[in-house]
Amino acid sequence: MNRHIKLGFFIFFVPVILWLFLLIVLPQIDLLLMSLKFENDAGKMVWSFANYSSFFTQKVYWLTFARTAIYAIIVTFLTFVVTFPMAFYITKVVNPKYKGFLTILILMPFWVSELVRVYGWMILLRESGVINYFLLKLGITHQPIEMLYNDASMIMGLVYTSMLFMLVPILSSLDGMDDSYIEAAHDLGASKFIIFMKIVIPYAAPGIVSGSIVVFMLTLGDYLTPNLMGGKNSLWFTEQIYNQFIESFNWNQGAAFGFLLLLISSLIIWIGLKISKQNLAKALS
Repeated sequence: MNRHIKLGFFIFFVPVILWLFLLIVLPQIDLLLMSLKFENDAGKMVWSFANYSSFFTQKVYWLTFARTAIYAIIVTFLTFVVTFPMAFYITKVVNPKYKGFLTILILMPFWVSELVRVYGWMILLRESGVINYFLLKLGITHQPIEMLYNDASMIMGLVYTSMLFMLVPILSSLDGMDDSYIEAAHDLGASKFIIFMKIVIPYAAPGIVSGSIVVFMLTLGDYLTPNLMGGKNSLWFTEQIYNQFIESFNWNQGAAFGFLLLLISSLIIWIGLKISKQNLAKALS
């Protein structure tokens, strides 16, 4: 029996541990060490926190991060607003035999890459795109409307690309909820709003929290969607990291920005958990 347990451990857990160490832990350690190296006036690499101090001393960097974090919070909230009614309808309203079909219908767009989905929105929204074509044909407008390269289109693209990561945890939470709770509250005279706030939301809280964490982290670290749909004025923090690595060839500064992104985003999530009084282990279980 012990031999089978040891064999199972090596087959299933060792690859996972190696994957976590080699692809997550080790790169983060290397990123940290790289961020602590700074080239002084003599051209020598020395250990220093100068790469980190530049983030706080140069206004453009921390303002860009603050803007990115605020927009990531907005995107997370809007994603919840969009996906929660969908999850509730699939799990509690629709006929059970259609649940699987509707779930697959929602998941189908996410079977293609984010790049393809973003370009799909660009084809719809650009001046020579589908929406402008019909607006001109129907006489609603007399000239094309620029719908791309602004904050509104960027937020819409981010919400769309991150919907799945909010929807699935909420679906899982609501699917395990006994409908008798809602029926009992309704029989006792509770309004729909009270039922929603006192029963449905608390029960789905672990799914909401886990989905919000994933959406927030993915949005904060996204580069493709803000760059393509927000344009040059998107001012996303990941673009600052890209510029340091690729355009300036300053890998040490880019590593410092990348590590700061990880630290500050983790701090924001911790503050959010404390405010909402949620348990991270319970939410991710």
